[in-house]
Amino acid sequence: MDDGPVYVRERGNLRRVSDIVLSQPKPASSCRRTNPLVLRKEHFVFTYNSEGSLRYTTKSLFDLALLFVAHNIHHVDSLVGFPEQIGDRLFAAAEENRVFSNTDVSPKALRLFSDAYGQMVLGSLCLRNRFPLLHERMDEIKTFHSLKSLDLFGCRLGDDHEIFHHLTSTSLANLIHLYMGGNSLSDAGLQRLTAPVRMMKRGLDCLQLLDVSYNPISERALRYLTCLPKLDKLDVSGTSLKLDAGLKTTIWNLLGLVRSEKSLDLFDHSRCKTEGWAEQVVNQWETNTSQMPKQKKIEASRTSALRFFGRQKFVRDVLNAAPLVCESKEEDKRERLHFYRPASNHVFEKQVPYKTNPPAKSSCHGIKKRPRQSEGCDSSHLSPPTKRSPSSALNAEDIELLNSY
Repeated sequence: MDDGPVYVRERGNLRRVSDIVLSQPKPASSCRRTNPLVLRKEHFVFTYNSEGSLRYTTKSLFDLALLFVAHNIHHVDSLVGFPEQIGDRLFAAAEENRVFSNTDVSPKALRLFSDAYGQMVLGSLCLRNRFPLLHERMDEIKTFHSLKSLDLFGCRLGDDHEIFHHLTSTSLANLIHLYMGGNSLSDAGLQRLTAPVRMMKRGLDCLQLLDVSYNPISERALRYLTCLPKLDKLDVSGTSLKLDAGLKTTIWNLLGLVRSEKSLDLFDHSRCKTEGWAEQVVNQWETNTSQMPKQKKIEASRTSALRFFGRQKFVRDVLNAAPLVCESKEEDKRERLHFYRPASNHVFEKQVPYKTNPPAKSSCHGIKKRPRQSEGCDSSHLSPPTKRSPSSALNAEDIELLNSY
């Protein structure tokens, strides 16, 4: 038990590490003085035999080593190369030790597991209407690098939120589904979100589904989405867009999408959930957030949240009340605007009525450009129109955003 040399195995090599302070054992609950050389209680497994007598056996050396590493997870440099079975058990041991509830250690610990095991740690994250959790655990959420689905519906992001930079970073290169409805996101916010993609060709390369419903965006914002090469499903329900022939033609010409007559199941919230080893960790964060401390010292992250939301009573009310997405029941029942990329042989059946009817052409915006694109579609009859080059969408505002980076 004396301080001695510590050896670490990393990527197959054994090396000696000095100046490492190991975590101290937890104080015993008993009032008697304990001998530090005596094995601690967690080193034993207590069971009962058939006669009801208490019996105990020592844990295996693997379990003792696992418990030791979990106590000192903040000293581990890398878990790359360790089998996922060991990583799973080590994550469970760290979770049981409440490592991820400590804001000083949890970001590093989660990044350690995420770098080594990726999607197994967390592949899908649902923060729908859980905006206090997003603001208080932003550092930990940024450590999940292998998310394929992220639901930020109703998180009150606005037009300039710090998570925008994370969404377009290389950390979320595998993101496929992104839900950003009910966030008071305007045309300027969508422009700012897609600025790194349009100008620097960075981020959202694999995005296939985007939900921007119940945001005050107009038809002008659609051109900012032309930089998403794999986008094939879009939800613009509850926005300023009005369903007519002009809107259908605009979305077809810009994005190659047509309206779905039926609501797409992928935009149903019941299909979105948190999946991975860290699922219970996220739930525990929310539980700790809802239990407001009274006399305990509030940590820095919690202090910033209280400054943002106001008094503690107001925070409790906000946590228990979901944000209103629809102003009335009639608005909730109005038509869904779901768009998708169909098969090439089915697209032109949808588009023929808008091309053969002369009044429909005159009602569209940009009379000179779109008839030429429609004629191109008639001549090809094979594939949807190609998206406009991202460089053509740049304007003075985009250049100003680029300079800010």
